[in-house]
Amino acid sequence: AAPLPLPAAATVISLSAVFCVAAWAWLGASVGMPAAPLAGDSKLDCVSYTPFQAADSPFDGAHPIPASLIAADVARLAPITHCLRTYSAAGHGIEEVAAAAQRLNLKVMQGAWISRDGTANAAELEAAAAIAKAHPGTVTSIIAGNEVLLRNEQTPEALVQLIERARALSGLPVTYADVWEFWLKNPSIANAVDFITIHILPFWEDEPVAANGAAQHVASIYARVAAAFPGKRVIIGEVGWPSAGRMRSVALPSSINQARVLHDVVSMARQNGITTNIIEAFDQPWKRKLEGTVGGHWGLLDADARLPKFSWGQPVSNHPQWHFQAAASATLATLVVIVSLIIARKRPAVAPPITWLDWAYTGVIASAGSVLALLSFETLAAGAFGATGIARALMLGLVALIAPFLAAGVAGGRRLPGFSEIIGPQSLRTRCPLSRAMGIALILTFLAAIQVALSLTFDPRYWEFPFAPLTGGALAFAVLVCQWRTESDDLATPHPAESFGAGVLAAAAAFIAVNEGLHNWQAVWLSAVLMILAAVLGRLSMVYGKEPAL
Repeated sequence: AAPLPLPAAATVISLSAVFCVAAWAWLGASVGMPAAPLAGDSKLDCVSYTPFQAADSPFDGAHPIPASLIAADVARLAPITHCLRTYSAAGHGIEEVAAAAQRLNLKVMQGAWISRDGTANAAELEAAAAIAKAHPGTVTSIIAGNEVLLRNEQTPEALVQLIERARALSGLPVTYADVWEFWLKNPSIANAVDFITIHILPFWEDEPVAANGAAQHVASIYARVAAAFPGKRVIIGEVGWPSAGRMRSVALPSSINQARVLHDVVSMARQNGITTNIIEAFDQPWKRKLEGTVGGHWGLLDADARLPKFSWGQPVSNHPQWHFQAAASATLATLVVIVSLIIARKRPAVAPPITWLDWAYTGVIASAGSVLALLSFETLAAGAFGATGIARALMLGLVALIAPFLAAGVAGGRRLPGFSEIIGPQSLRTRCPLSRAMGIALILTFLAAIQVALSLTFDPRYWEFPFAPLTGGALAFAVLVCQWRTESDDLATPHPAESFGAGVLAAAAAFIAVNEGLHNWQAVWLSAVLMILAAVLGRLSMVYGKEPAL
């Protein structure tokens, strides 16, 4: 078959480039924000601060963060907040926070980390009191414990004793911080503290709240807790929204949603006179080990450049670098079409003649796959942490990069081989390099899909929905299995590996969709992709007989 004439090839390339640019322009479109709640010299009431830099982790031991880096962080925060909230008092150079805050006239709510370890708890309370005495007027209160009841690490009675000990050591007002439900479940704690500190995180609620309803939810919960403890001062110790990560029901992490929630919450709090602490100052990548991608992206400022993620009152984009991503996608799509043109020259004579529909499929796979590949690189990089997380990101990234090049299989007129033709006995293996490459891509995509499907089935809380890396491959494989035509009597014996894989993916897809709910479009999208891959494997469970010769 003759290859596509160059003028027509230029048309396919041009349309692919236009699609890539249009797709990224849509993804990167900026959304306007409400009026800035911090007018003039106004600042946030308080911001949670942990001194770990981008590469640091508390799991790496008690190495101290240099005082110069902590001072630089505090200097970045001074223009936007009156106060810093810390969570511990010993280790990692945390004692430098109060010193840096004092130099810049900031206040500090000094935390003391409470756990199951009685010796460590005593040391924390003493360290917190020492910091307070060293910086009078800067440290305004002690927070004796953070979500201890949530973690079930102390009884309410033991916690009361620790609170009283903190007050005796420091001579300052003492509070305890926990998720709002645990205050309602343990009202005795309220009598022990000088004021109540509640956490309201709409994203993490048992019934997650959408970004556009977050502020109303926070106001409602605050009013409920305040009514339960009349005469007691109540402050919000944590409120915020993540800028990246998996959806939970209707709650979608994104830069736009983070900015919108914080605008709405700060404005609501100002109108109602509610003291509010935002979680958190800087992204903390190490939290991804505990909570997945979403855990590392609650900061007002990013972890690497230590710069604000948005400007109050200004439009926000989820993909501010979309111009570069569009250019990279268009370049990748162009390369894929050129490779497909070269492959088309070797299209076997036994293959059906190449048609304009084949070239339309080629363009769609190339352009959609290229956009999804660049989107995948961005999302996978946000979640890669630790050896396992990095390996998983590399696997999915490779699958995403391979996907657009599967367009060459359409142009080359090659069918998609079954598993046995790639990793089976030597006598069954295909000799065609292009078919072999497509088969290897299928196996890699299948392995990635199985890992994702089983993770979200048996341990779903923190795993992502990597719909972008898997969609390009699913689209290409669906085209490839539908493109090739053969006579029914050329079909070989069904292959159980493909049948079993199809069943596992289909069952997992159904479970994920039901378990996560139809409001979670990330889960629904991923479930649809897994279903498409299951259908591809189902079709391959009856593989074709003879491989066409070159």
